[in-house]
Formats: sequence, structure tokens, C-alpha cells
Amino acid sequence: MRELGFHVDPVADEVSLDGIKVLSKKNRLYLLLNKPAGYLVTSSDPRGRPTVYELLGEVKDRVFPVGRLDRDTEGLLLFTNDGELAHRLAHPRYGLTKRYWALVSGAVNDRKIKKLLKGIRLEDGIARATDVKVLACESGHSEICLELTTGKKRQVRRMCMAIGHPVVRLRRTAFAGLSDDGLPCGQWRHLSSVEVHRLKSSKG
Repeated sequence: MRELGFHVDPVADEVSLDGIKVLSKKNRLYLLLNKPAGYLVTSSDPRGRPTVYELLGEVKDRVFPVGRLDRDTEGLLLFTNDGELAHRLAHPRYGLTKRYWALVSGAVNDRKIKKLLKGIRLEDGIARATDVKVLACESGHSEICLELTTGKKRQVRRMCMAIGHPVVRLRRTAFAGLSDDGLPCGQWRHLSSVEVHRLKSSKG
């Protein structure tokens, strides 16, 4: 690129000089947010709806989400300005595990669980859970725990709808080995050096 004044995205772009990667001197940030329902994963919204960046108000450096959660989904969302790690975590090749807790309509039986494990055909391909457990079943609803290694848009909601159990409430409780233990909804924290090392060395 020889264009003067060309802007570089620190997460999306990789900059090299004579074939050698140029590393930013900027401090690398790794933040974990426990997202509440009702917040959009975007920097701004023309309709004035709340965004996750309002919850990161104390963070002055620009950070980007790794993956997405839809507006109504709660749970863990990782933010960083480390572009190399962000791309690695988002790449389907690594198949990092994501765990969800879902409250769904109706009683989920073994036959439906087998469907989720075998794979559900969606418009954009097969979606499959690697593990499914029914945690509770009462008052016309079931609580289930699902683990996935893929990240299709609104995947859990579409999978549950396909087996006849629409999602009432959804929360991501774990992502790539990070859990929501001790992190209140609406709060965020820095990752420890041990957690960052584990993410960087993860093979899925």
C-alpha cells in the first residue's frame, strides 16, 4: 500500500515492512464482559438503543469484540485490541468451545437431544452441538446446557426452534475456557496473564 494517509484497523489489518510484521507499541488489552440482555454488540446505534461499549465506559483504548451475541442474549463476550488473537479465536478451524444455558419452551426429551447432537440442517449449513444436558424441566419449560464449536448467527436459537423448543432466555456461560464464575451481569474484568497465555496456546 503506497497511499498516503491510509488508515489501518489495528484488529482487522496486518501491517508488514519488507515482509516483517510491524507490531504496535500499544498496550494489548483483553477484557471479558458479562453482557446483559438488551445491549447491542456494536459501537453505536442510529435508533439510540444501548450498546456494549456503554458498559466499557472506563476503557479508553479501542477494543473489538471477538464474535457476537445478539441483543437478547446474555453472557460472556471477549474484547481485545490484539488482532492476531482475535482472528485466531474467531476462525472456525480452531473450533473453540462455547457453552450456553438456555431456557426453552416445552419438555426436551432424549429424542430431541439426539437431534441436536446429530446436527440440525439450517439455511447456512449443518449446526451441531457437541454436548447437551437437560438441567431441569418444570412448568412447561426446560433448562438445557449446550456446547458448540461453531458460531453461526443466532445458532442456538435456530437449533432449538428447529426441534420445536423456542428459546425463552439464553446466556453464554463459557467461551474458549473462560467462564462467568464471579463476574456479575453487566460487569467486565481484565483477563489474567494465565488466561491470555491459555488463549494464545489453545488448539481448540
